[in-house]
Amino acid sequence: MKLNELSPSKGSKSSRKRLGRGPGSGTGKTSGKGHKGHKARSGGGVRPGFEGGQMPIQRRLPKVGFTNIFKKEFAVVNIRDLLKFESGSTVDEALLVRSGIVKGKRDGIKLLAQGDINFPLTVKVSGASSGAKMKIEKAGGKVEVI
Repeated sequence: MKLNELSPSKGSKSSRKRLGRGPGSGTGKTSGKGHKGHKARSGGGVRPGFEGGQMPIQRRLPKVGFTNIFKKEFAVVNIRDLLKFESGSTVDEALLVRSGIVKGKRDGIKLLAQGDINFPLTVKVSGASSGAKMKIEKAGGKVEVI
């Protein structure tokens, strides 16, 4: 098969409906809108969700849940992200932002345990999972929760 032999599947392409082009076209005069009525008018038709005056489903169903305005949102850093730092260095919030690992303003940084590390680091973060603490300490490092 060559590029010049490609063609669309049979029946997948059809020409657009040309409205109001005389009685022979089948969509002349009223352009497929019938006679009079709301849907025949310019701009006519009902809004999305309108059910002919019946109470719409989005109003029949109860509201659920709420948004906690005091929720804390933490930036997530995994152990595998710390591999770019040198052995024995101190990794804090400022260094993580400067290196591009953490982007945007959040309520703090949380260290998670994905990945492995084999050199010591001192990590100063807002929170750390128990697995992450264990892996850092096993490599000879230290996690300080500030």
